[in-house]
Amino acid sequence: MNNRIIADIANFIFVSDEPEKADAIFLPGGSFPEQPEYAAELYRQGYARWLVPSGGISVKRDKWPGVRSKADKYNGDYQSDCEFLTDVLLKNGVPASAIIGEDQSGHTRDNAFLSREAVDKSGVAIHTALIVCKAFHARRCLMLYQMAFPEVDIKVCPVHCYNITKENWYKSKTGIDRVLGELARCGNQFVGDVEQYLL
Repeated sequence: MNNRIIADIANFIFVSDEPEKADAIFLPGGSFPEQPEYAAELYRQGYARWLVPSGGISVKRDKWPGVRSKADKYNGDYQSDCEFLTDVLLKNGVPASAIIGEDQSGHTRDNAFLSREAVDKSGVAIHTALIVCKAFHARRCLMLYQMAFPEVDIKVCPVHCYNITKENWYKSKTGIDRVLGELARCGNQFVGDVEQYLL
């Protein structure tokens, strides 16, 4: 693989924006506390009024996988991504009244579209939003949340997990598998909607 291909893939997958004030912060499912910790920090700094954590149990598993880091601090008997993300938010200064949770989704597409249902049901109007997600998950999150919230201006504020970054992803088998898997899923998960969103 030559450097141009590596750079093109990295630039596509690793979307990253500077935080801007927004109505809400979307949190796709996950089990790393760094993601909701960063979202809570943005909330405390006044970047958003609402936080929308999402996630049930992964479609690949029959139970919640457990906390990936800082398990001594976040040691609840979590049954879903949403329950875990919410607990981290609460422990980092976010009031429960600012949280609109969704705990049924099993993958990223459902994170986006079931978050849309939860937001609509809450009656909250969202015009601008940030997504806080894993860095290598950024493009797919942006793509799917933009599909679910087509009228919302969305920025991506990623966090690094699994030590996979834009600069090093191609240097390990884990990084290559994660990033090229994301590249494939970006295409596969867009196939059914391409006419609606591009024509």
